[in-house]
Amino acid sequence: MARKRLDLVFPPQLSLKPIIYHLVKDYDLVPNILRAQIHPAQEGRMVLEVTGAKESYDAGVAFLEAQGLTVSEAASDIVLDEERCVNCGLCTAVCRPGALALDRKTQTLTFDKDKCVYCEACVIACPRRAITLSF
Repeated sequence: MARKRLDLVFPPQLSLKPIIYHLVKDYDLVPNILRAQIHPAQEGRMVLEVTGAKESYDAGVAFLEAQGLTVSEAASDIVLDEERCVNCGLCTAVCRPGALALDRKTQTLTFDKDKCVYCEACVIACPRRAITLSF
């Protein structure tokens, strides 16, 4: 069983095609859209978690690439530079899934990887640039 997060870039001409539908119907994959910004006639981007048999996963990725999408592995972890972080909590304010939180007792930042959708909002919000993504 394969389970991976993909970063997909849709060219403008594919913005209205039901491409993710084919992953389910033709390749028996389970897609979980973590983030998407796709508009008609514009380049779009989607972060997608895909689960399914290894062979189906490989065939599904090949299908996406054959359609003209740029497919790359999505970020797999948040990296916190503890020397740069001042535990200000600004990143927690933009973390909608609640993956980042300030521990009230220790006043230190905590990260729950299972809740993270790798939206990069925390990376942008951090005034000290203490948060990065690893691939």
